[in-house]
Amino acid sequence: MDNKHKSAHSTQNEHKGHSSHHEHMVAEYKRRFKISLFLTIPVLILSPMIQSFLGIEDKLTFPGDMFILFLLASVVYFYGGWPFLRGLFTEVGSRLPGMMTLIAVAITAAYVYSGAVTFGLPGKVFFWELVTLIDIMLLGHWIEMRSVMGASRALEELVRLLPSEAHLLQEDGSIVEVSVDSLVKGNRFIVKPGEKIPTDGSVVNGGTTVNESMLTGESVPVRKGPGDAVVGGAINNEGSITVMVEKVGEETFLSQVVKMVREAQETRSRSQDLANRAALWLTVIALSVGSLTLVVWLVLGQDLAYAMERMVTVMVITCPHALGLAVPLVVAVSTSLAATRGLLLRDRAAFERSRLIDTVVFDKTGTLTKGQFGVQGIIASDGIMEEEILRLAAAVESLSEHPIAQGIVAEANNPRHCNLFDRRL
Repeated sequence: MDNKHKSAHSTQNEHKGHSSHHEHMVAEYKRRFKISLFLTIPVLILSPMIQSFLGIEDKLTFPGDMFILFLLASVVYFYGGWPFLRGLFTEVGSRLPGMMTLIAVAITAAYVYSGAVTFGLPGKVFFWELVTLIDIMLLGHWIEMRSVMGASRALEELVRLLPSEAHLLQEDGSIVEVSVDSLVKGNRFIVKPGEKIPTDGSVVNGGTTVNESMLTGESVPVRKGPGDAVVGGAINNEGSITVMVEKVGEETFLSQVVKMVREAQETRSRSQDLANRAALWLTVIALSVGSLTLVVWLVLGQDLAYAMERMVTVMVITCPHALGLAVPLVVAVSTSLAATRGLLLRDRAAFERSRLIDTVVFDKTGTLTKGQFGVQGIIASDGIMEEEILRLAAAVESLSEHPIAQGIVAEANNPRHCNLFDRRL
């Protein structure tokens, strides 16, 4: 079966791969952050600068404490800092140094210099700065990956609109239950009342109304008859219909929506692009000013250890802790707020520009309502009580799946009517 004949259900399998990848990334950053944070506590306790600040240097100093500090910091550097070291090689390889490069340069400079101090070079160690920088950056990337997972769950909800099986109509008139994956163009299948339409096609026999609110936002059922197009994922309300397959796989409406949202996940907002460009310049500035600092102090007559200590200080300070955490937080919060309000973002840059909107014009009411029908009022005549009319109408509509019928039944069951529908017999 070629790609053209793959059903939209194959999109579900493809999305599961993307989703599992995102879940793995979230779990990885979460694990690295927790372990690094746990090891940060003894690193802070054993760091001379922290001990001096707290006035406890005489109480916690013991033989070999610096070597233990070095080992703990080494674990955090290689384990917690690995995503940034890996990102360094990726960005340098693509000749696009950014945030990963800046972070990797800062933690590497701090680690190498502090390690040299541990083994005899005069100076001060920067292990506590090293581990806290890694912790903050891991937290930021973990939050960012969680926001991507939130968008992936929105995709999962879209994919679940499709059923897994279809009632295939054979040439002899018999009906066979088949996987939606096996449907090809020209096949005919039956859709019974209350079922979801497996894939895009056109009605060849029967008539019904179709609920397309999950796809279009319009709550009013759409009347369908022979020759009318139907969309995979929509719900058949009333009668059985025979549908001929016209679109499968990536051609279907739902697959196009899934593709659109996935592409939106991969786009970056203007703020993220600015942050990356800032990171590039900060990387150049950190290396340039750090090297200049080293040279200047050596020229001024200071020894190598003194000059290197100030060079590393400049590089560590230059790394923007807040920038690495703030951008992922903005992305996470905006994505999560949009998802909870039913917004699927096609373009993060466009979403960012939406703050400039001052007027919104809607072309229909269906997208502004609850999506459920209800009883607004009852007009009685000929001496019949309003509640009696409601009771009779609910009794007639009790077995119907039409949205208007369900609205009448729901109104009859409203406590303010003393459960008229339950007493109709």
